[in-house]
Amino acid sequence: MSQREVTMPEHRVVEICAGAGGQSLGLELAGFEHELAVELDPNACATLRGNRPHWKVAQGDVASPAVWSPADYAGIDLLAGGVPCPPFTIAGKQLGATDERDLFAWAIELCGVMGPRALLLENVRGLSLPRFAAYRQHVLDRLAELGYAADWRLLHASDYGVPQLRPRFVLVAMRPEDFAYFSWPEPAGPPPSVGETLHDLMAENGWPGASAWARRANAIAPTLVGGSKKHGGPDLGPTRAKRAWRE
Repeated sequence: MSQREVTMPEHRVVEICAGAGGQSLGLELAGFEHELAVELDPNACATLRGNRPHWKVAQGDVASPAVWSPADYAGIDLLAGGVPCPPFTIAGKQLGATDERDLFAWAIELCGVMGPRALLLENVRGLSLPRFAAYRQHVLDRLAELGYAADWRLLHASDYGVPQLRPRFVLVAMRPEDFAYFSWPEPAGPPPSVGETLHDLMAENGWPGASAWARRANAIAPTLVGGSKKHGGPDLGPTRAKRAWRE
């Protein structure tokens, strides 16, 4: 039995809006076993199935009863996900709760249906802005009505060893008896550079320029983006990010 199996007992998780599995991998490393992953994009679903053939992956609109039945997973240990963020982004005009695409509130209501032991949702930095203070308080109040204690925190991936500018606003909710033992992670210090992180991978097939490349890639990178289908599909992000990638 491995050390991970001794120190990290597996718990069950349902992950909504799972994407291609970035959060999935983190949850797996933390000791969670996926009961279900729900995702709309067919390419992302193919990636999930290719990497974890034994997982149950439901493809389609996460809010559609035809795709999955939340009640079937009542009592799950963790409900997690990175629900779509247009209501809180600059590109989405920051309409918040008035935006018809606000799946965040819908995800909160799942706690009343599924009764998970814990909830983990992440969203963009925009949700942490003062203009959404009432929205955030409404979320906390609703979770309290459903029997959960909760807290928000803006976390930066670069504080935890990731060479990427990726701020994310994270919501954690648990039953009060569990939340009493919860604490946010402490920053791990400055991250390595992109060059330090990827040098071995770049040199794997014998590329002689890997070391020179790593010396130039001596900073952390802009946020990796998937690209909005509404705005033309995958790309390298806004102008400043494109410039940084080009360098």
